[in-house]
Amino acid sequence: MQDNDNLSKIDIEDQKIIDNKELNIFEALIPVVILMGLLAYNIFFVEGQEWFGGYTNQIILLMGGVAAAAVGLYNKVSFNVMLKEIWENLRSVFVPIMILFLVGALAGTWLVSGIIPAMVYYGLQVLNPSIFLPASVIIAAIISIATGSSWTTSATVGIALIGIGTALGIPAGMIAGAVISGAYFGDKMSPLSDTTNLAPAMAGTDLFTHIKYMTITTVPTLIITLIAFGIISTTIDTTGDADVSGLLSTIKTTFNITPLLFIVPAAVIALILFKTKPLIALGIGVFLAAIFAFIFQPEILNSLSDSKFSSITSSVLTDTQITTNNDKLNELFSSGGMNGMLWTIYLIICAMVFGGIMDAIGALSRITNALLSIATTTFGLFASTVVSCLGLNTVASDQYLAIVIPGKMFKKAYEDKGLAPENLSRTLEDSGTVTSVLIPWNTCGAYQSGVLGVGVSDYFVYAIFNWLSPFTTLLFAALNIKIRQITSK
Repeated sequence: MQDNDNLSKIDIEDQKIIDNKELNIFEALIPVVILMGLLAYNIFFVEGQEWFGGYTNQIILLMGGVAAAAVGLYNKVSFNVMLKEIWENLRSVFVPIMILFLVGALAGTWLVSGIIPAMVYYGLQVLNPSIFLPASVIIAAIISIATGSSWTTSATVGIALIGIGTALGIPAGMIAGAVISGAYFGDKMSPLSDTTNLAPAMAGTDLFTHIKYMTITTVPTLIITLIAFGIISTTIDTTGDADVSGLLSTIKTTFNITPLLFIVPAAVIALILFKTKPLIALGIGVFLAAIFAFIFQPEILNSLSDSKFSSITSSVLTDTQITTNNDKLNELFSSGGMNGMLWTIYLIICAMVFGGIMDAIGALSRITNALLSIATTTFGLFASTVVSCLGLNTVASDQYLAIVIPGKMFKKAYEDKGLAPENLSRTLEDSGTVTSVLIPWNTCGAYQSGVLGVGVSDYFVYAIFNWLSPFTTLLFAALNIKIRQITSK
């Protein structure tokens, strides 16, 4: 779930899908082909991805937007219409961008206050390396079900689990994949999640029928994910007890470690559970962490700057590096603050520009309609829905649109084939919600990568639940397992 509690304010359910009858499918695909071609060239042929000073993906998305605008102008779409759609897209991600800034501030203040080091310190003593990855999936799933937010889960326990696992010598990509797998399972199954409410609204079913029907594909996928991580755990080399003891000693020497530091993350999670707006909850988390830094870590603040207040300000806004006698911990105990989130924020903005123009010229509608026209069988209908959701996550760069547009387009087709609406709502979640995090320039992929500090390419393979979910829903459709028909009342 994108943690955008202003979902209702942008009227995403009532969003008009622009249809341009003068645009053919080949013209609609031109910007997509250009975008994919440039991204592929950058990945395979540009060494170190140093195009455009490190902002390669952002510039490529803008290039795709220029191509889409050219196609639109050729098909008599006014520039003002494109600007309006771009503005609507940018307006819809204002809250997520503010959340990203606050997450950067949260990471910085939780570091200098000793909260993250305390999580690592106690976590190293509790979480055994042999069960760490499956345990991470379960922990993230529980928090995400409780909060209804994969974003909040990553920003709290996700950051802590990355720190603990890294200290144990487990690759960060594996840990991030486990956290994301659990977080998105919980996100799908929580009645507090906005996407879990949005999908049945688009398909025409009720929330709890939707959640109950999702368990048919979601629970087996989670079980397979846990088994896979259990197997992976037996193949990785982790540090021994002596190394862990050394890490514990270094953390204890550097920071004032006390269980009282857990008051702050507990307060943030409690606020989310009581449906406090995420911006307020995270802001309070930053404020409390700053106070705790003054109380518990005065020596750390003095070592970072001449003024304790300046140290706190720097942790919120810019880079913070706490040096220890252990290189592994030095890498772990660093934060970019709000400044560290700018690359991710620029990526989201550029993605919204591209997606807005594609919507304005009618390309999104044309591509989805083309998929709908070839869905002649029940399995073909499910497959077209999955491909549509995946494509919109890639092209529109937003999971909401990947649910809304296919939901509106395919609703009547499911009815015509006598399929209950929960078939559509489940497929929207299995292929729209969970795969958004696998696209680097999608708002979800950019967020998770920025918050966890792990590139999408590093965690992609290990986000097992996320990429397995579409295959599971297609397998059930192909074998006609639990495909519910419309029943007459």
